[in-house]
Amino acid sequence: MPERAAPAAPPTAVAAAANSPVPGLILAFDYGQRRIGVACGDTVSRTAAPLTTVSAANSGAHWAAIDSLMRDWKPAMAVVGLPYNVDGSESAVTVAARGFAGELAKRYVLPVRLVDERYSSLEAGTRLKAAREAGLRKRRVAKTDIDAAAACIVLERWFNEKT
Repeated sequence: MPERAAPAAPPTAVAAAANSPVPGLILAFDYGQRRIGVACGDTVSRTAAPLTTVSAANSGAHWAAIDSLMRDWKPAMAVVGLPYNVDGSESAVTVAARGFAGELAKRYVLPVRLVDERYSSLEAGTRLKAAREAGLRKRRVAKTDIDAAAACIVLERWFNEKT
């Protein structure tokens, strides 16, 4: 699946610690074994917007694409969704998402927070389909759109946890 490019002119992020009152840009990731949805948001407006989808495979994330996102957006921190089972138990994908989060923290030396992302893809699909039905969205809803929108939901959940 082709990767969508991030918007051309990313805002400059202010480097900030995760719990600092200083504003900062956050990248959120909806980890999946085929695709990783990416969204951005900031601690001032507490809003999230979908950015792109990065391909993934059995060997892991497409790190060159993530390197480019990190270089362009310069986030103060990252948020990664943890895909728990419906009953709250962990699965192999949960373990892989934790590994992805650990690798993000190590590679980019930034704080990474984990958020329960159960049903985020379902919620994202529902939101996007409703927007299309209301005429707010022209094109059909693709899986990549759902993944990036799910990353928005992951970030929104993190914002809600912080209040």
